[in-house]
Amino acid sequence: MIRLRSETAKGVALSAPATLYVGFLVAAPLVILVTYSMWTQSYVTIDKTLTLANYREALTDPLVRLLMLRSILIAAAVTVATVALAYPIAYFIAMKAQRKTLWLLLITIPFWSSYLLRVFAWKLILGFNGVMNSALLAVGVIQEPLTFLLYNEFAVVLTLAHAWAPFAILPIYVSLQKIDPQLLEAATDLGNGGLERFLRVTLPLTVPGIVAACLIIFIPTVGDYVTPSLVGGSDGKMIANLIQVQFGAANNWPLGATLSLLAMLAVGFAAIVFVLSATGLGRRIR
Repeated sequence: MIRLRSETAKGVALSAPATLYVGFLVAAPLVILVTYSMWTQSYVTIDKTLTLANYREALTDPLVRLLMLRSILIAAAVTVATVALAYPIAYFIAMKAQRKTLWLLLITIPFWSSYLLRVFAWKLILGFNGVMNSALLAVGVIQEPLTFLLYNEFAVVLTLAHAWAPFAILPIYVSLQKIDPQLLEAATDLGNGGLERFLRVTLPLTVPGIVAACLIIFIPTVGDYVTPSLVGGSDGKMIANLIQVQFGAANNWPLGATLSLLAMLAVGFAAIVFVLSATGLGRRIR
C-alpha cells in the first residue's frame, strides 16, 4: 500500500508541471473572455462596469441566433458527410488493404499543403468559370455555368468535408484495427453473413472511433471562419465570421468575447447530447 501511494505521488509530481502549464493556457484565456464579456465598449472606450448587457444583446439579436443555428447545422452536415465517406475508406485500409502504411501515407498528403491553398483550390473548382463548370460545359451536360456551386452552404460543407476527412479516417481506422479477428470468425461460424457480421460485430465495436471522429470534426468546424469567408458568401457565413468582425472591424471586443462564450456553450451542449445519444445507441446495438 505504501509503495502504491509512493508511485502515485511520483506520477502526480511528474505530471504536475505539464498539467499546470496546459491548465493555465486553457484557464487564462477563458478568464479573460469571461471578464471582457461583462464589460461594454463604446467606440474606443471600454466601460469596465460588470454587466450582462452583451449577453442580452446577443441573445435577442436575430442575426446571432441565425448564424449560431446555421453554424451548428453546417457543422453537423460536415460531420455526417465526412464520417459517412471516411468509414468505407477506413474499413478498406484496416480490413482489406495489403500496404496499410502506404494508404495511411496517402491519406496525409493533403496536410502537405496549406489549408488556405486547399480552400482556394475548391474555390477554383466550384467557381462560375471554374473546373467543374468548364468540364460540364465541355461534355454538353449543361448549357450555361451553374451558379449554385459556390458562395453558399453547399460549398462550405463540401470544402470542410474534404479538409477534415483524414481526421475522420484515422480514429475509425484505429478502432477497426483493435477488433479481434476471432470475433469475426465466431460470428461467421454462427451463421452470420457479411452484412450481419458487420452490423452485429464490426459496427458496435467501432462506435468509440465514430464518436471520436464526429467530435474531432464537429467542434472545430463550428468555429471555422476562413472557409465560410472564402467560399460561403453571404449565405454561408457562420458565427465565427461575426466574432471575427467584432474583434476586428467593429472593434467591439466585449461583444466578441460574449459571442465566443455563447458559441462554446452551444458546441459543448451539442457535443454532450451527441455523446450521450451515441453511447445509448451503441449499447442498444450491442
